[in-house]
Amino acid sequence: MTDTLEKKISEIKVFFNRASNREEKYSLILELGRSLEPFPEKAKKELDRVEGCQSATYLTASCTDGKMHFQGSSDALISAGLIALLFRIYNEETPETILKHPPVFLNELGLNTILSPLRSGGLGSMYKKMRSLAQKQLKKPVL
Repeated sequence: MTDTLEKKISEIKVFFNRASNREEKYSLILELGRSLEPFPEKAKKELDRVEGCQSATYLTASCTDGKMHFQGSSDALISAGLIALLFRIYNEETPETILKHPPVFLNELGLNTILSPLRSGGLGSMYKKMRSLAQKQLKKPVL
């Protein structure tokens, strides 16, 4: 695991350790959702929609200097928070890092115990979409 990835995971654990119960964890997820950068309506394309999310969730990526940059949105604040959580960890990481390091830290945060099965499935779909976008970057020819 890269030093930067480890540091970001450690920071998000500290962030969630502020919560002592389920409601407080949900509040932190909502806080992350509110921090998500605006995503223009015209950028919401069906191709970028995250399959498996119960809300309308979109996710795009670009790669600059070998580092992934994700953008996204959701019409549900909880889903937006989950996207923002993944972005905090995987933004500015290489495609290889994203592919090699699944979000096992989510269980350490206790999110598996507070999210409904549908939300958990949506979160898995978000990471799957991020993996797919990272994989596409590895297949691009070098100019």
